[in-house]
Amino acid sequence: MRAERMGFLLADGFALMSTSAAMEPLRAANLFAPEPLYDIRALSLQGSQAVSSLGAAFPSEPFAAAGTDFAMVFVVAGGDPFRLRDPALFAWLRALDRAGVPLGGISGGAAVLAQAGLLDRHRFTLHWHHLEEMRARFPDLLAERRLYVIDRDRFTCAGGTAPLDMMHALMAGRHGTAFAQRIADWFIQTEIRSAEAPQQASIAARYGVRSPVVETALALMESHVADPLDLAQLAALTGLSPRQLQRKFRDALGVAAMDCYRRIRLETARDLARGTRLQMAEIAEITGFSSQSALSGAYRRQFGEPPTATRQGQRADPAAWA
Repeated sequence: MRAERMGFLLADGFALMSTSAAMEPLRAANLFAPEPLYDIRALSLQGSQAVSSLGAAFPSEPFAAAGTDFAMVFVVAGGDPFRLRDPALFAWLRALDRAGVPLGGISGGAAVLAQAGLLDRHRFTLHWHHLEEMRARFPDLLAERRLYVIDRDRFTCAGGTAPLDMMHALMAGRHGTAFAQRIADWFIQTEIRSAEAPQQASIAARYGVRSPVVETALALMESHVADPLDLAQLAALTGLSPRQLQRKFRDALGVAAMDCYRRIRLETARDLARGTRLQMAEIAEITGFSSQSALSGAYRRQFGEPPTATRQGQRADPAAWA
């Protein structure tokens, strides 16, 4: 039986953790099977190597010379994946799709697939850091905040250690749960997370709150950044009066509920200013401010500088986002 050819297009700046979490289960499958199941191919944008966020390089072949004879191809992208606008790459990915090759995105890889027009009518996910920009750029696409999403011939995950869980699902579907569990045990993966698992720690863990009511209100705030709720709406949705909700917030966090809400929206704006190339007017809209000037004034009061200064001070990518 011919080993399936699995391609990994590694955009420069890709993270080693998410890349190895996707590749290593395939290598382990080759160890445990009677004969190799997978032919793992590293692909680069150009040249004979792809350079990771830490500077380590994978020997690779340029995608332009790789053809379309693959069982599956994953795009692995970190940093600012929306910056990768390579018409030749997009054309190659579309050629793979026409040839019936399933496509995947790891970390920011789904952003590349979206820009190539390959996620229409498909559910997908990507690293949480890129989610707001994805929704702003492609409001009609079906982006979901999940650990991984497998939708027919699209395999996407959030990066970090999420590829381990996605690959477990892939292995179980192809080779059975016992074989997939053997690989998980090999990597001491004692807990297999579901596709619906969160990408971040719980609200209670991130904010250090023990009040279920405050936790519910914080979840509402985080899910209504672009369309902020007022205090009366938050109170009604949590089953309290506005005065009771205010008291709960002061007891739990020492701040008024709406001050906390504004901070959440402004921190989202700061992340977008640092890690994206969205216009400030677009960032204002995404974070629920009536105008760019309204955002700038609130931002300056919170952080001591306007969002344009934050962006100018960010000379390099903030990180290689998993």
